[in-house]
Amino acid sequence: MTATSETTEGSQTAHAAGPAGRDAGELCLLMKLGEIVLKGSNRKLFERRLHSNIRSAARGLGDIKLSQRGSGVIIIRLPDAPDERVAELAERVRNVMGIVWVHLVRRVAKDVDTVTDVAVRSLADRTGTFAVRARRRNKRFPMSSSELAGYVGARIKEHHGLAVNLKHPDNTVFLEVDKDEVFVFTDGIPGQGGLPVGMSGRGLALMSGGIDSPVAAHRMMRRGLKVDFLHFSGMPFTGPDSIYKAYSLVRQLDRFQVGSRLFVVPFGKAQQQLTTSGTDRLQILAQRRLMLKTAEALADNLGAETLITGDALGQVSSQTMTNITALDDSVDLPILRPLIGMDKVEIMDQARAIGTLSISELPDEDCCTLLTPRQAETAANVGDLRRIEKRLDAEELAEHLVTTAQVHKPSFLGEETVTVPSSG
Repeated sequence: MTATSETTEGSQTAHAAGPAGRDAGELCLLMKLGEIVLKGSNRKLFERRLHSNIRSAARGLGDIKLSQRGSGVIIIRLPDAPDERVAELAERVRNVMGIVWVHLVRRVAKDVDTVTDVAVRSLADRTGTFAVRARRRNKRFPMSSSELAGYVGARIKEHHGLAVNLKHPDNTVFLEVDKDEVFVFTDGIPGQGGLPVGMSGRGLALMSGGIDSPVAAHRMMRRGLKVDFLHFSGMPFTGPDSIYKAYSLVRQLDRFQVGSRLFVVPFGKAQQQLTTSGTDRLQILAQRRLMLKTAEALADNLGAETLITGDALGQVSSQTMTNITALDDSVDLPILRPLIGMDKVEIMDQARAIGTLSISELPDEDCCTLLTPRQAETAANVGDLRRIEKRLDAEELAEHLVTTAQVHKPSFLGEETVTVPSSG
């Protein structure tokens, strides 16, 4: 029978693997992959990248033993580690892009009695109905999948008196027979899915500090982009609050890729220059074009192939179709807008799911609100914007702004924050 998983909270999965104890089996992780298995002749490249990303996420937890089992399963062991550390590892790898399910499992010998004993104990203190799903990756096991499931199910019913329900069980015990061992588990934690970060190149996300841009960055990580972040602060006319907020957001997003970099550019004086250049109703569009030009110049230094923004069509005045076209005109690099067809409720739901919503809702001084006109243009003329930029020499100003950037390395692993010149 094919194993299927039940969704539970991560805090429940340590119990789901069954109680520890003598002959209970080693606690380890069994991870199921998604679309990676469809990559054909390129699959090995995706798997190697995924293995590297898993090792980065596991840094500091000990020497992990990682093995690929077929095209869709990875096993991770932490030999001699306490169960609590293995559970912590599960919480980390659930955020690694490319993994669909994470299961805390008991690894036991290929002995029917041992497998049965661990399976019986895995449902201790459970109520309701149950089913057993067995799968053999190794066909030399003496029982077929259905025979093994039936045998273990009978012993569970005998010990716990639970009723069997094969279609909609309250509890499911999974048995996966491999070459050298059997894995016994119950529940699982949903992963991020998608593609391993780094398989699709590198992008630079404009991080405003609001709700949208972190969600946009996460969605592009999930499609395999390694993402750097660029934040424009209002300094010297505002305080550092927006920088702290951007730092916290990137630190949260670092769970999904490890090794994130946040570039911070003081933008207040550039905004002031735009205002004195006669922008009037075009102020917001002019400053957003300058931000994109600066981002493009920085992306060139970083080897990034695309820019990422949190634009959603029609959400604010700068995000009308005409104005989005005017923004695209400012740079040669492609601008990815993964939220373009989403509404605010959908975006907030995703922000909540990835843990950025509560940070984004903190108050700060957003540079975009500085020197904002009473009325903003909703249908900007590209020619007018180009003339403003020519008076200002926007290309040279963007190059200068890149030289003022500081880079921070917010790490969810709690490692030391490093600040170095962006040219380094």
